[in-house]
Amino acid sequence: MAKRRPSVLPVIGWREWVGLPQLGIKSIKAKVDTGARTSSLQAFDIREFQRDGETWVRFSVHPMQRNSKRVVPVEAKVLETRAVRSSNGKVSQRPVVVTNVELLGVTWPVELTLAGRDKMGFRMLLGRETVRRRFLVDCGRSYYGDRPPRKKKPETE
Repeated sequence: MAKRRPSVLPVIGWREWVGLPQLGIKSIKAKVDTGARTSSLQAFDIREFQRDGETWVRFSVHPMQRNSKRVVPVEAKVLETRAVRSSNGKVSQRPVVVTNVELLGVTWPVELTLAGRDKMGFRMLLGRETVRRRFLVDCGRSYYGDRPPRKKKPETE
């Protein structure tokens, strides 16, 4: 059996807070899902349109779990439409956009499929192609990249 070199890749947990700066999302909780090939973002009101002869998509995101009040409107160029098999085995056609993701001080472009994930536990999945050759995943820990600062509740007298 061949010896493996020690890894110098940074370690992330099974869930992390990531940023999507090009989409106007400072932080969104993502599940690191090595069982999923591609990454996925919860989106709703997804509408394709044409701009300068190219296909674009307009959609909205609820970046916080269990919070449908905060809405981030987004426009992005569509890379392609891809057939994606969900965890329940159903295949659907989803638009794919490319945007930068930020995690542990590293920023890189990723392909995101847009899916109706409002009923899911996480607004975003980071698939194995997104983290491959960039991070090692510690499936027993979370938030190596820390949590975003919480807003303080107003003090009452």
